[in-house]
Amino acid sequence: MRLTDVMITIPVLIIAAIVGRTFGDSGIVILAVCIGLVTWPTLSRLIRGEFLSLREKEFVEAARALGTSSRRIIFRHILPNTVGVIIVSATLAVANAVLLESALSFLGVGVQPPDVSLGQLIDTYRSAMTTRPWLFWWPGVFIIAIALSINFIGDGLRDAFDPRQTRVRA
Repeated sequence: MRLTDVMITIPVLIIAAIVGRTFGDSGIVILAVCIGLVTWPTLSRLIRGEFLSLREKEFVEAARALGTSSRRIIFRHILPNTVGVIIVSATLAVANAVLLESALSFLGVGVQPPDVSLGQLIDTYRSAMTTRPWLFWWPGVFIIAIALSINFIGDGLRDAFDPRQTRVRA
């Protein structure tokens, strides 16, 4: 976790800009993998905190008192109770990755032509904002719509998979 602490202290945009400048010409898939490698620390800290919190709960202590193996406790008790947190955090991370990629492409260190990105479209049509604003606004609206859609999907998946949900599902 010390590596995670170090990674969290370094600004993600700076690391992503360096990685984007280095690997941006390699294609969108390589850039997406690099963004994933840069943004993992916050998700890992959250999941670790949730596991440590659930480790101290009564149902885990009861399973441990019954002689249940650590592997079974993890996969049958702790992991199902963290699924909601993991799904919401992962979808928020995906939405943040979309915003990060758009920002990098806007700055010119992300996706390179001939590939196209929404951030690149905003940068391209920034000069036409006063005469043809729809060229500038539509990519921005789509970035917001993508991020919101991913967040709503994460909330729906959390509601579907969270065992701590008290509402009866229809």
